[in-house]
Formats: sequence, C-alpha cells, structure tokens
Amino acid sequence: MADEHHHHDPTFYRTPRDAAEAPPEKLAYVATFSRPADQPDAIAVLDADPDSAQYGSVVGFTELPYLGDELHHFGWNACSSALHPGGGHDHGGRRYLVVPGIRSSRVHILDTEPDPSSPTVAKVLEADEVGKRAGYSRPHTVHCGPGAVFMSCLGGYGEEGPGGIALLDQNTFDVIGPWEADRGDQFFAYDVWWHVMADVAVTSEWGTPSMIENGVVPELLLGRKYGHRLHFWDMKSRKLTQTVDLGDEHQMVLELRPAHDPTKKYGFVGVVVSVEDLSASIWMWHEENGEWAATKVITIPAEPAPADQLPPLLQGFGAVPPLVTDINLSVDDQFLYVSCWGTGELKQYNVSDPLHPVETGSVRIGGITGRAAHPARPDQPLSGGPQMVEVSRDGKRVYFTNSLYGAWDDQFYPDGVGAWMAKLDVTPGGGLSFDERFFPEGEAFRGRRTHQVRLQGGDASSDSYCFPSEP
Repeated sequence: MADEHHHHDPTFYRTPRDAAEAPPEKLAYVATFSRPADQPDAIAVLDADPDSAQYGSVVGFTELPYLGDELHHFGWNACSSALHPGGGHDHGGRRYLVVPGIRSSRVHILDTEPDPSSPTVAKVLEADEVGKRAGYSRPHTVHCGPGAVFMSCLGGYGEEGPGGIALLDQNTFDVIGPWEADRGDQFFAYDVWWHVMADVAVTSEWGTPSMIENGVVPELLLGRKYGHRLHFWDMKSRKLTQTVDLGDEHQMVLELRPAHDPTKKYGFVGVVVSVEDLSASIWMWHEENGEWAATKVITIPAEPAPADQLPPLLQGFGAVPPLVTDINLSVDDQFLYVSCWGTGELKQYNVSDPLHPVETGSVRIGGITGRAAHPARPDQPLSGGPQMVEVSRDGKRVYFTNSLYGAWDDQFYPDGVGAWMAKLDVTPGGGLSFDERFFPEGEAFRGRRTHQVRLQGGDASSDSYCFPSEP
C-alpha cells in the first residue's frame, strides 16, 4: 500500500528541535462521531493556516462507510520513530491515518494523498480481524512505533479482557498479532508509550468495555474498581517488568506523556479522579534506585457547587470534579497542558523542573456549572469543556475539543454537550489566550461531536524521537 520514499519525508524529525523548527501545520484532522449513530462518523479537516481565507473552518469531511463506530483516538501510520536504528524501514512516509472505532472495533485506514484536505478510505479492518489475530477488541489509542503501528485495545476478543496492544503492519495494515509476550497480571489497558532509547514501554489503565461503554458505573468507581496502576515493559522481550500502583483511590490512570528528549526517562500521567475528595492529579514517573517510581506532582481540587446546578451523578457530592481526561507535553518538554473537562478549565504548567511544576496559564470555557463562553461568541453558554488537547510542534498553538466519550458526555452534560473546537495562542515564557478567529462549532461538524485532534506533519503527542536535540 505504501512506497519507499520515507527517507525523503520532511515530517520525520531526528530530534525534538528539528520538529519544532519545521514549517507549522496548515491542517488539523479531527475525529467526529454521531452519538445516535444515525449517520456515519467522519474525519473533519480544519484549515489551520492563519493566512488562509478559510482559516478556522472545516474544509474537508471524510465520512466512514458504516454506522456506529464512535471514533475516538487515531494516529499516523509512520512518523519520526521510523528513524530508530533498530526499527523497520520498509514503509512509506507519514501518509495514512489509522482510525479505529472504539464501539465497533473496526479500524479504518485513510489516505491523505494526493489531497491532504480530503482523505479517502483505503482499507477497513473488521472487528474479527483484530480479534482473531491479536485477541483484542475496542481499539483505543494508535501510535506509530518503530517497526509497527501500536494500537492499544480496551477489551479481549469475545470477552472482557485482558486488554492490550495489537500490532499492525505499517505497509499492508494487516494485523500482526498481540504485542505482549508475558503480561504478568496486567488486565486493564488504556494508553501505551515508550522510552525508545531505553527499550522501555509504559502502559496505563482505564477499564474493560462493560465498565465504560454505558457511562461511569458509580458502584465500580466508589468501589475503586477502575484502573489505578502503571505498567513498565521491556520492549525487546515484550515482557512486563514492573507495576507501580498509584493507590486505589486514584481512579482511571489515563494519558501517558513521556519526555520527548529520548535521553530522559520520565513522563507524566493524568488521573481522572480521587474517590476521596474528587480531586484530579498529575503524576511523574521516573527512575529511583534502579526501579520505576511515580510521584504525584500536581493536585487539582474539586470546586464546590450547589446541588441543583449539578447532573444527577454528582448531586450527592455538592462539587464539580476537575475530571482531568487529557494532558499534553510540549515538544521541548517545557510546558504541560492539562484538560479539566468537568470544571471547564485548561491549565498550563512549566515543567522544566518536572518534579516541581509551576502553573503559568489558564483559560475557562464550558464546564459543568460555569458554561463559560468563547470570546468570539460571548453571549453563547457552552457545554462540555477542554478535553482532547493537542500542541503544535513549535509549542506556539494549542488546540482542543469538547467531547469525552458519548455515554460519559450524557452523564456529565445531560442537557447536551454540543460540538466545538478552540485554539489558544501561547505567550512566550508562559500564558494562554484564545484565538478569536478559530472557533468552529455546532453545524460546522454536521451533527457530530468532536474528539481527538491530529496536526498535519505531526504534533506533540504523535511522534517519538530517536536522537536528542543536544548530542
């Protein structure tokens, strides 16, 4: 399916600095889904070129062939990790988007050539192909890795679990099989990332399909039954080497953001909620005395609110939990962005000293009780809040969307979550401001909700780099 021109692909970057110095993105790809499943999900293509007459508008809209996929996370077939000396090099460049449906377990391969603003469906993997060949279902996160596409999956094939990682061939997109050779007691899955020079992979935990697909199950949450651990793996042997438990009060250990500098063996992970006080938290994993450890470096408290302003799920608590559902680390490893989907806040932290983050910026938009408007439409209250957040390679722009997951949207925003996308400009040294020219919303997305964003040429969460900026 792909040709061998990747050595000439200018969007494969040897170092984080090379990525930051490359030309800025002109397009953003956004996963959109139909919650009633009465029309196909689609990838919307947004014009991100501020010099364009169509800036901030949807310029492409690729509908998928079926109903009911629920697009969630997606990624590229190949990226900077292809430059790894030990990786496979028999694929083309950054051309195809690998787009799974978390509800249908189908995987769609979209070709962004010849017209990047109008991707076409090149291949569809049915659920049985992932299930029979890898043993998994409910594909969630896609990363272009050295030698293969890594696709984390929440469920097992025909059973709840264990979840894990399916490998796809980067050339044919056939399912190779499960990545894990020895998983130990790992059962829950969510995200996967790695420290490529150290041959260490990291995975996190959410829950099995029945625990998430119809919404948060209060009994399971209060019973501390969702995921609360990090797993560390040897990438060569594909064996689980260590598990770090953050404590069962810290429910749902989700997005992993390792340092982009491949010589640094640390990263950040977000925890959705503490069942003790409804706070959210950010943890840093790092090495300590030859083993992996996790240290809580940020705590974000819940905000008190009158019960009559809260959805039924939260009325007994009298507070809005931040619900940290996504985080993102700038390519230079200087700033961490934290989405507080419940309170409607997006926070920026300086993490140049990763054990001691300092908050340097914040904006409010949406929120369970705040319903803060966008400055471009100050009289329009908004539902949802900052959710999937993506950062440009040069760290100057931050994009985010407002839907978490269909059934969860309906629990926390029962009067409707809407559909919108926003962009922030980053002040040098720290600070955030809304770009009033970039606010596609409502019917711009043709009745679909918005989820993950990917940027043309790569972004802060798409690539792993094989060489440090400073040798």
